[in-house]
Amino acid sequence: MSDTPTTDILSADAVDALRARVHDLMPQVRVDLEALARIPSVSLDAFDQTQVEASAEATAALLEAEGLTVEIVREGGRPAVIAHIDGPEGAPTVMLYAHHDVQPPGDDAHWDSPPFEPTERDGRLYGRGAADDKAGIMAHLAALRAHSGKLPVGVTVFVEGEEEIGSDSLPTILERHGEKLRADAIVLADSTNWAIGEPALTTTLRGMIRVVVTVTTLDHGIHSGMFGGPVPDAITALVRLLATMHDDTGNVAVAGLKEGVAADLDYDEARLRAESGLLDGVDLIGSGSILSRIWTKPSITTIGIDAPTVATSSNTLVPTASAKISMRLAPDEFDLDGFEALKKHLLDHAPWGARVEVHLDDRGNGFAAHAQGPVYDQARAAFADAWGVQPVDIGVGGSIPFVAAFAEKFPQAAILVTGVEDPDARAHGANESLHLGEFEKVCVAEAVLLARLGALPRG
Repeated sequence: MSDTPTTDILSADAVDALRARVHDLMPQVRVDLEALARIPSVSLDAFDQTQVEASAEATAALLEAEGLTVEIVREGGRPAVIAHIDGPEGAPTVMLYAHHDVQPPGDDAHWDSPPFEPTERDGRLYGRGAADDKAGIMAHLAALRAHSGKLPVGVTVFVEGEEEIGSDSLPTILERHGEKLRADAIVLADSTNWAIGEPALTTTLRGMIRVVVTVTTLDHGIHSGMFGGPVPDAITALVRLLATMHDDTGNVAVAGLKEGVAADLDYDEARLRAESGLLDGVDLIGSGSILSRIWTKPSITTIGIDAPTVATSSNTLVPTASAKISMRLAPDEFDLDGFEALKKHLLDHAPWGARVEVHLDDRGNGFAAHAQGPVYDQARAAFADAWGVQPVDIGVGGSIPFVAAFAEKFPQAAILVTGVEDPDARAHGANESLHLGEFEKVCVAEAVLLARLGALPRG
């Protein structure tokens, strides 16, 4: 594609026609989205994996119905769908990514409607996967349908089946099927927008390290009355160790980690409290701007502890205890460097000579896009066409390791991390939902983007 940054290459009439076409398509798009969302395609081993197979097959059938050549691939993990359709001769190829697996629903009692029965309330569609990421699949299909029979670009659709469990087989898929996925631009529809009515491109993602730290002080449990005092128990030692990971202000105290500065967007404490559900009277932790703290600085969270429960505990000095720690890294921090820094800190701060073991559980690099050039220009113009306002560039504090994998595999491709979600989508939580009005704009933006990329000067 040409380096020409022109954004007026698509007429207002052409944009209006696509907008009207997408609007007419939305009832069927919603029917198909609800059908996908009814499939409980949880990719964790503890759940029925025939449902993940059913989800892949349903996705493949939808793509095949649009004239794409479709295959379901399995490379040691959950089934992924790869589909392709050629565009005009000399036109660029765009790869559209989403995933069809979903998070576990959790306790049904926490949902206001059944998690796998999509339900509309106040303009939002509730259900597990209604947003993350079956809406991503349907945004791609809506864009394809809007151009049915006259696609302006070649399109490859890649719908992964194990994103929610770490994409373990993705490197093998990229190695064995990479040429099928090669494209000039890659649209990864698995992020969020800035707010209702305000679209966004995600240009940075934090990296991720997850470790299990185990603290041992005794070779067996002993009576807390007879030996308590001089003999440390493992739970107390573990708690003291975990407390060393933050300073008194709440900043991460692990030495040697990178940190960055986020874009200067309007995001105040009141908005953070409203979106996060932080209780009144609970202070924020850390220093620097709020967006830097959630987008570009490291964070550490204890997400689980193995120890006797309150209900089953006895008057015993516990000999060993473990915690799972989730650490988010600056977008440009190499994941294994972050692991080594955290491991060194934990070993160096072992309380009272307790034995400390640190095991790497999961990892993933962050992502930072240059976000300049004709593809990004056209993406921003497409968002403006769909929403009527200019988009903003945002970071996301969460990690999407597959983005870094695509960036490494296809260094010449422009990578656009887009989203169907908004700050109240509650992906991964109870009452996950999709704002239906925003979703239509997402579909319009993607349809317009394909037209804009197809209209770029060749060469």
